[in-house]
Amino acid sequence: MAPSPLLVRPPALASSPLFPRRCPPTPAAAASVRAAPGPTAASPFSRLRTRCRFAASDVKEDYSSTPIDIVADIVVLGGSGFVGSAICKAAVSKGIEVVSLSRSGRPSYSDPWVDQVNWLAGDIFYARWDEVLVGTTAVVSTLGGFGNEEQMKKINGEANVVAVNAAKENGVPKFILISVHDYNLPSFLLTSGYFTGKRKAESELLSKYPASGVVLRPGFIYGKRKVNGFEIPLDVVGQPLEKLLSSVENFTKPLSSLPASDLVLTPPVSVDDVAYAAINGVVDDSFFGVFTIEQIKEAAAKVRV
Repeated sequence: MAPSPLLVRPPALASSPLFPRRCPPTPAAAASVRAAPGPTAASPFSRLRTRCRFAASDVKEDYSSTPIDIVADIVVLGGSGFVGSAICKAAVSKGIEVVSLSRSGRPSYSDPWVDQVNWLAGDIFYARWDEVLVGTTAVVSTLGGFGNEEQMKKINGEANVVAVNAAKENGVPKFILISVHDYNLPSFLLTSGYFTGKRKAESELLSKYPASGVVLRPGFIYGKRKVNGFEIPLDVVGQPLEKLLSSVENFTKPLSSLPASDLVLTPPVSVDDVAYAAINGVVDDSFFGVFTIEQIKEAAAKVRV
């Protein structure tokens, strides 16, 4: 699906809501909806919906003043990024209806699963959350990044705090945050905007969602990362390093108490493991709290089968 180029804008510029209608109420569009097969009683995905899923060629953008009309199981913040796109892909593979909200909207590359996601372009700080989050089961946030101190505090912390509060105010039952492992760093090294922002977001999430909030703390995430049309094979380094460090973990555990030891000893984690662990957070009501790298892998294994 094509992105809405004007999903959200600063209040000073927004004179009228300009949203494309994603589920046009016409007979032809209604006929093009592909109903998901009925889930079995044992399926953890049985309470999730599949709606408004059209092939890209079936949808015509309407830039009139009608509001968006989307009901999704999950909203992925930063869904066009490295981790976000893996989460969208994993969700689609499980028949989950997905909306992605990011600055860039739809990714520039073409994969079959991309057409199964509702791509929305916009700014987290000016989002019309009451429309974006309508009927949503869970929000998954991959928001984060590097820059100067102020930038890191804003994107890693403030943006996620805004999203957590918006989800809570709009009655979204679950929130999953992709955070970061602290690498056993000394406290004075954890004062950078990157870590303080992440921990601020975690604190807000766990206070607002004490019994359904999920914090995933991966370390180095590897996989095939697509940037400006080029594919960066991070798995070439990450996968063998993960196997190596996991195989000697029993021998290196005594060293884990040393400051910053995890910078060398912590195994990387596959982007697919992070994605499926996030999906497990959506479908498993007993899965909440803060999760380490090993627990992320265990959670992912539950959903992969």
